[in-house]
Amino acid sequence: MHQIINFLIRNKHFLLFAFLLMLSLVFTIQSHSYHRSKFVNSANWFTGGIYGSVTSVQDYFKLKTYNKQLLEENARLREMLKSPNEDNLDLEVLTDATSPIPSDSLRKFSYIPAKVLNNNYAKTDNFITLLGGSKDSIHKDQGVITSKGIVGIIDKTSSGYSTVLSILNSNFTTSAKLRASEHFGTMQWDGEDPNIVQVIDMQQQAPVKLGDTIETSGKSAIFPKGIPIGTVNEFVLDPSKNFYTLSIKLINDMTNLGHVYVVENSYKKEIIALETQQDEE
Repeated sequence: MHQIINFLIRNKHFLLFAFLLMLSLVFTIQSHSYHRSKFVNSANWFTGGIYGSVTSVQDYFKLKTYNKQLLEENARLREMLKSPNEDNLDLEVLTDATSPIPSDSLRKFSYIPAKVLNNNYAKTDNFITLLGGSKDSIHKDQGVITSKGIVGIIDKTSSGYSTVLSILNSNFTTSAKLRASEHFGTMQWDGEDPNIVQVIDMQQQAPVKLGDTIETSGKSAIFPKGIPIGTVNEFVLDPSKNFYTLSIKLINDMTNLGHVYVVENSYKKEIIALETQQDEE
């Protein structure tokens, strides 16, 4: 203890200078948007590099799992190619060059592959870090999925990295519907079980049954229609509001993510501009 006190006394001028320097940097970053954005990008680059080194080692031990997932995805894509229908037009963009759809006008969504560097799922507000950023055409508010289902929405990006607002985040919401009908509600997470999410405000007229599949409704410009979310594990009707609250068991294992697809809607800007114009009238 005596040595620590002596060290502080000997270096008091340097320590005071370092403290004031850090304090000035904090005030500068907080008060100027330009400096704040540069700091965020630098932090993303630094943390992304650390996560990348750790993930490279982890990936070596997960090669068997990743290969199995790729084989399963290839099998699903081949089935889609054999029997294309209206519901899977968006997903067929994944096959691009071999897609049986001749018209480019049908290709509303494109998919950018990215690698998961860090995945949080034990908190109330969880985020995922991806290897892939603005130089890869990844931008804020794009959807993120795997070959099995929904993962989240891009929150922030730097040149080479991006963070994802996970579906296991109390601030995440998206429109979800019954696969068997067009009845829809709002998907969210209560912060409890990482395998269970909730769908609220599902209409009383909806033919809900245990085991029913819940998927994206396509009512937003972020996710295509028909991306799997999970299956109905439990449901309760609120008589005072005439709406169901559904408990959904996720199809995706959010604790074991390796590779994802970032979803780009080619018509997103046009849709948002039109809706904004409509709201202003």
